[in-house]
Amino acid sequence: MKTENNKRKDKRFKTATTTTPPVSMDQERAPRPKLSRNMIVELPITAIDEDGYGTARVDGLAYKIGGALPGDLVRAKIDHASFGTVTGHLYKLLQASPLRSKRPPCSNSAECLGCPLIAMRYTDQKVLKRGMILNELAKYPSLTGTTIHPLMSPDRLIHYRNSAKLVVAGKHSEPFIGIYRRASHDVYDLEECPVHHPLINRVIAAARSGITRLKVPIYNPRSKMGLLRYLVVRVSESEQKAMVVLITADKSYNEIHHLSRFIREALPEVEVIASNVNSSEGNVIFGQKDSFLTPKHYLTEKVGDIYVQISPRSFFQVNTAGATLIYEKVKAWAALDRESTVLDLYCGIGGIGLFLAGQAKRVIGIEVVEEAVADARKNARLNGFTNCRFEAGDAAVLLEELAGDGERVDVVVLNPPRKGCDEVVLQRVAGLSPRRVVYVSCSPESLMRDLNILKNLGYTCREVQPVDMFPQTVHVENVALLEKGDKSA
Repeated sequence: MKTENNKRKDKRFKTATTTTPPVSMDQERAPRPKLSRNMIVELPITAIDEDGYGTARVDGLAYKIGGALPGDLVRAKIDHASFGTVTGHLYKLLQASPLRSKRPPCSNSAECLGCPLIAMRYTDQKVLKRGMILNELAKYPSLTGTTIHPLMSPDRLIHYRNSAKLVVAGKHSEPFIGIYRRASHDVYDLEECPVHHPLINRVIAAARSGITRLKVPIYNPRSKMGLLRYLVVRVSESEQKAMVVLITADKSYNEIHHLSRFIREALPEVEVIASNVNSSEGNVIFGQKDSFLTPKHYLTEKVGDIYVQISPRSFFQVNTAGATLIYEKVKAWAALDRESTVLDLYCGIGGIGLFLAGQAKRVIGIEVVEEAVADARKNARLNGFTNCRFEAGDAAVLLEELAGDGERVDVVVLNPPRKGCDEVVLQRVAGLSPRRVVYVSCSPESLMRDLNILKNLGYTCREVQPVDMFPQTVHVENVALLEKGDKSA
């Protein structure tokens, strides 16, 4: 494993420690030396925050240390210090926390920092995540009495990610394909990532070899020179096939076509390859248009009995098994009958709505991204459903139109982005007077805020089912069941 500066991490660390000796925070010293980048400090880690940093508070300073767990005694290297907060990463583990796994699936987690809990025993990960949900719930007295169930986990805790968006950096002679390290522009090179589907790791290896052999120019954001910027890989687990998107800074025919052919010859499982031009500055990955280099333009994935077609920019959950758990819970709590009308808000490519369509009279899906709505309509046809209607537009506006048309809705499914729902959206959902609301959320913070708003609008949250869509990380999904009741209750 390496970073883009073309030096092995242990060499970089060795250079830093010869210039800056460790400073024990327990030692008597006067005055305290000014903390600066690359300084080594000794810390007892007492907690972990919502971003996965191990935390400590010493001499009035708050420390956030990547790769550290509660109960660790560590030497940490400082990355940044300002305004009373110091961020850094684990340099040396002096005393291991009892939360640490004896055989973690990754030995580089403290350097990569992409999976901050991967060194923690999974039973403790589950306790931590449920505790995060309970902490957010406790902020709202109106939600007292809500049942928070134990965390539901998929069968596979590693190799579960079916997609990866990767930065390409360095030179063609030594390409780096990976992720940005936290709070930096260093690219951490990924070779055998334990959370990626194995086919993704094989695609990365083939692309790395092709870039070197074909001398594909790699884009440098500082000089604005070069070609290849990002590598996006998606996998269909049901087909065991892959899609690759090669994102470049400019149009290219020879280099990208040759690289595409190299990858397909190395890995016949790659059935779809697209190129995408993104000449903008910043860290936005995709440009406006995809050009396909293969006859096939999509993958097909199966969730339960439903098939969905996935194009390069389709939103689909990164954990197929986790998505199935969520969809099944939504179906159970929706409690549909053949006369039910379902409103699937923030429907994406239609996954949840289609999962419910077989039990409902009608499904109405709303999504702001027009390409996703086009995919949802294709997916309805693919599964033979004629009772689904998908519309593109702003959720608040379309909800107002539904109310104006006198549309009767029995169940509303909310699946918003991390920021949650705008309050006007929640008001208009309540205005449709559904008997049940099923809320799918990827943020405990925004979920509890919105459940509190819905409580004041007459909808009481009965229970929440946490689902571990992202094992080894601090993220957790939740499915919440709300029922219409008395606003004053």
